[in-house]
Amino acid sequence: MTRVRRRLLVAGVVQGVGFRPFVYTTAAELALSGSVSNDSSGVIIEVEGAPAALEEFTRRVRERPPPLAVVESVWESVIPVRGGTGFHIADTSRTGGGRTLASPDVAMCVDCARELADPGNRRYRHPFINCTNCGPRFTIIASLPYDRDRTSMAAFAMCERCAGEYADPSDRRFHAQPIACPDCGPSLSYFSGAEMPRPDGATGDTALRQARELLRAGGILAVKGIGGYHLACDAADETAVAELRRRKRRGDKPFAVMVPDLATARTIADVDAVSAAVLTGPQRPIVLLTRRDRTLASSVAPRNPDLGIMIAYTPLHVLLFGVEGDRPGPQVLVMTSGNLGGEPICYDDEDARTRLAELADGWLSHNRRILVPCDDSVVRMVDGIELPIRRSRGYAPLPVALPFPVPPTLAVGGDLKNTCAVADGRYAWLSQHIGDMDDLDTLRAFDDAERHLEELTGVRPKHLAADAHPLYRSTAWARQHAGDRPVRMVQHHHAHIASVMGEHGLGESATVLGFAFDGTGFGPDGAVWGGEVLLTGYKGYRRLAHLAYVPLAGGDVSVRRPYRMALAHLRGAGLEWSAGIASVAACPPRERQVLAHQFDTGLGCIPTSSMGRLFDAVSSLAGVRHTADYEAQAAIELEGISRGVDASDPAVTAYRFDIDRAADPLVINPAPLIAAVVADATGGVAPAVIGARFHRAVARLVLELAFACANESRTVALSGGVLQNALLLSQSRTLLEENGFHVLCHRRLPPNDGGLAFGQILAASAG
Repeated sequence: MTRVRRRLLVAGVVQGVGFRPFVYTTAAELALSGSVSNDSSGVIIEVEGAPAALEEFTRRVRERPPPLAVVESVWESVIPVRGGTGFHIADTSRTGGGRTLASPDVAMCVDCARELADPGNRRYRHPFINCTNCGPRFTIIASLPYDRDRTSMAAFAMCERCAGEYADPSDRRFHAQPIACPDCGPSLSYFSGAEMPRPDGATGDTALRQARELLRAGGILAVKGIGGYHLACDAADETAVAELRRRKRRGDKPFAVMVPDLATARTIADVDAVSAAVLTGPQRPIVLLTRRDRTLASSVAPRNPDLGIMIAYTPLHVLLFGVEGDRPGPQVLVMTSGNLGGEPICYDDEDARTRLAELADGWLSHNRRILVPCDDSVVRMVDGIELPIRRSRGYAPLPVALPFPVPPTLAVGGDLKNTCAVADGRYAWLSQHIGDMDDLDTLRAFDDAERHLEELTGVRPKHLAADAHPLYRSTAWARQHAGDRPVRMVQHHHAHIASVMGEHGLGESATVLGFAFDGTGFGPDGAVWGGEVLLTGYKGYRRLAHLAYVPLAGGDVSVRRPYRMALAHLRGAGLEWSAGIASVAACPPRERQVLAHQFDTGLGCIPTSSMGRLFDAVSSLAGVRHTADYEAQAAIELEGISRGVDASDPAVTAYRFDIDRAADPLVINPAPLIAAVVADATGGVAPAVIGARFHRAVARLVLELAFACANESRTVALSGGVLQNALLLSQSRTLLEENGFHVLCHRRLPPNDGGLAFGQILAASAG
């Protein structure tokens, strides 16, 4: 019989995902001999046998890898035949070049969930059960290759039985680096707030029981998860939720909730088949869903029709809710990041004891170190399509393909919702969510995330990319750390549109009509941009249209007080500040005098074309929200009430904008829209109807501008934080597609500044 031997180098997410056992069993089934091993390049396979069997083997490696694997490439070469009949799994090689990709953290799989609940299984009720198909990855890895001695599990020596499973290629836990059992793995502990420093608190099932008792009693529990600490309380207990909100200095920003299973999720929100698949998938993000249950505390998500829901994704979370035989705890828990508002998540035990001491009444913790902090991811569904809002746990650090090769590059993102990214060749790796770059803790978290991303990917950046805003902290970081490396400044909205272009794989010479709608972005004319239509390629852009400038008085002060933006737009529309207008009434008289002087003289004002600020203004004029406790609160609440209006209602007629077509770029004047909003609001029209009319007006504006600029491109790209608005995104996309435009929207990266670094890489590297 003719025999041949091949060497395969498989690159991608192929370590810690059961790839070597898959190779072993596939080779055995096809009667092939050889070996498989890891090195820093990926998985190396040498396989020998009949030619037809080798062809089938290679096909399965390419097309049918394990569920958690991502095969980026398979390099094949023919090598001399050696003979032999066995196939074995070799130890990891420490040599080799290339790059292996780290796997994200993965929610507990069905098999482990079944064992967790099986009294006859030795891992029954084990809070750290995992296998090659699930469990922590990214957050416990110090460096690659992904072996136990390079993770935080190195501190736990395997018992004999775990070691046997770890070494058995036929076992589901073969080379599962976090493998553990009650005899040899991490241990659980509970302390009350007063006992927190003591080393001898309750452990195991007793710890879980006391934690559930605290939650039932209305207490606030600090829970150590995979990527950091959460703060939890009973979501149906108004007193507990309000107290957690006070302690965290959360303002009105909605809390996420966790439930034990899909059935419970369906009792509190509308869950369709697509949402159910995302809720129960291996990433287990927070999913924004329309709420249906009114028994939860009103302060979970004040004045918001949606709930952010996630299903328990670790065995510890499942046990916290209680399994058969337990006295259950609350079945809907607020589960929010362990931090004060604006700070990065706590993940180090000592740091948590300091920063969370005044926030928690009790602690459910464990002694497995978290090496990398990682917040929960957030998505929402728009027309049955997943739209990322925050890309973090479950997704980071999976690579995103680039449409053209780039040199080794680091992009530092923006100052809000920051993520950084490294890239080399045809792939970019975005960090987990870092947060807003407004304090030292976040800057330190940025340092750590950037260093770890370089370590995991092996990318050694020779170029840096940053936002063109001269005062961004991220940009200052890039300059300070550049050394002799060049730093390319990328205009904010150019990066937004480049990001969505790259996500869809558009080629290096492509151009699109880019609609970049957001709150803030530095324009080259010194103004604050944010309502932009750009003819965009990766190499550059041309501004085709923008919202008319209005004065932004006092910078962030006006962002926190939407009534100020309403007064700016009233002034821009030539309308009197009548006391009968809600926004005018909301502004204290002395402040009105100061604002009038600022608008007349330009003192302390920056011109802005921001669509986000226009949403703020309309929200205030309609009487929905005059001050904001968190970013985009006014716009979010306006969208929330507007979604309840029947779009087919003939009374819901769209407002209109004027477009100065003689100007270059075109200038979009919202004056007639502002006048119509004021007339409706003072005439007693419901805020929900005003909101619905406004959303339709903006969607129709997008279509009108697309037609006006159609000779430049028939491909339209939608990006920017305002395009997180599900109502606006759905209406705009529908109108554009019905009129023959090809529409690009975000599917894998957030439209907000969390996707900015990806666009910066492309814009900085093009040409």
